[in-house]
Amino acid sequence: MAFELIAKTMQGLEEVLAKEITDIGGDQIQIGRRMVSFTGDQSLMYRANIHLRTAIRILKPILSFTAKDPDEVYEQVRKIQWENYLSPLQTFLIDTVVYSEYFRHSKFLSYRVKDAIVDYFNDNFGKRPSVRLTNPDLYIHVHVSHNLCTVSLDSSGESLHKRGYRIDQTEAPLNEVLAAGMLLLAGWNGQCDFIDPMCGSGTLLIEAALIALKIPPGIYRKSFAFEKWKDFDADLLEELLNEEGEESKFNFKIYGSDISPQAITIAERNIRNASLSKYIQLDIKAMQKIVKVPENGILVTNPPYGERISSPDLLGLYENIGERLKHAFSGYTAWILSYREECFDSIGLRPSARFKLMNGPLDCEFRKYEIFSGKRKEYISPQNTERSVE
Repeated sequence: MAFELIAKTMQGLEEVLAKEITDIGGDQIQIGRRMVSFTGDQSLMYRANIHLRTAIRILKPILSFTAKDPDEVYEQVRKIQWENYLSPLQTFLIDTVVYSEYFRHSKFLSYRVKDAIVDYFNDNFGKRPSVRLTNPDLYIHVHVSHNLCTVSLDSSGESLHKRGYRIDQTEAPLNEVLAAGMLLLAGWNGQCDFIDPMCGSGTLLIEAALIALKIPPGIYRKSFAFEKWKDFDADLLEELLNEEGEESKFNFKIYGSDISPQAITIAERNIRNASLSKYIQLDIKAMQKIVKVPENGILVTNPPYGERISSPDLLGLYENIGERLKHAFSGYTAWILSYREECFDSIGLRPSARFKLMNGPLDCEFRKYEIFSGKRKEYISPQNTERSVE
C-alpha cells in the first residue's frame, strides 16, 4: 500500500534528489524547500534509505493539522494512536523544526509533544515510554511551517550523510550528501577519468567511485531507524541489500591528490574502509605541481575558502588553480565549489554554469569551467553559453 514520504536534503539539491527518487520508482513527486515529497510503499521507503545519495533523511508523515499555539499541538498529537508505533517499554526522541510566527521556541514545542505522548500512554496503559537522546527506539520529527504542523516518523535515524565508510577526517570535511550532489550536478556517471587535486579526506573520490560503480551509499550503514519499527520486515531489507544491481564496470581511474601528507593518509584509510582502493589512486602533490594528467577527464574539487581552513595566500591559491587548469587540464570539464567572489575572480576563467549550494552555513557557488586550448572565441558554441541556477 502506498503512502506519503518526505526526503529531506540540502538547499540547492532538491531537483537532483527528485530525479533520484524518480529513478527508484517514487510517484507523485513534489519539490519543496530542502525537501521532496513522494509516494511509495514499504519497499520503496527501505530502498530510499539505501539508494538515495542526496537525501539526509526519509520521513513518513502520520498526521498533519493546523495549530497556532503549543496547546493545540498537544491536543492533536494526543489523538494519535501511539501504540501502533511505540510500546510503553520503548524509548523515543523528538526533533522539532519550526518556521513560524506562531511558535517561537522549538524546544518548548518538543516538550508539549512529549507531554502529549506520555499522557496518552499513562491514560491508556498506566505506564509510559521514556525519552532517550541517543539511539532511541523511535525517532519522531515535528515540522511546523506557519500554522501547518506535520508529525512524522523518521525512518533513517542518524543522518544519511553518515554513510559509514568514513573512519577519519580532515579539519573541514565535505558533507557526503553535498559531495554526491555536486557530482550528480556535474553529470558524473563514470564516463571518463576523474580528478580531485585537493581531495582532503577523500569524500569526493569515494562518492565518485560509488556513483561510477552504481554502489548504493546505504550499504555501509550499520542500521536504519525503521529496523526498530513494529512493522519492520527483516527479510525485505535483506533482499534489498543483497539484490543484484546493475553494477557498472568502471574502465577509467579516479585520481586524488593533496598537498598535505596527513590528508592523503586519512583519505587512504577511508577509501580502504569503503573497499574502493583498486579504483582510486592517491598522490601527495600540490595542484600547482600537476603537469600531466589523463586526457579529457572531469575535475571536481572543493578548495579552501579561508573560513575553516586558513591559507596564507588564499587568492594566490586560486590564481594557481586557474593557471593549472589552463595549462595542464586542456580538454577537461572542471567544477569548483567555493565561497568568496574574489576567489572565483582570481581563477581568471569564465564559468559556463553556476549553481548555488550551501556548505554548512556558507552560501557557496558551484561553477563549471570548460577548459579548452586556443582562444575562447574559437571554442564557444551555443551549448557553452553560461547558465545560472538559483
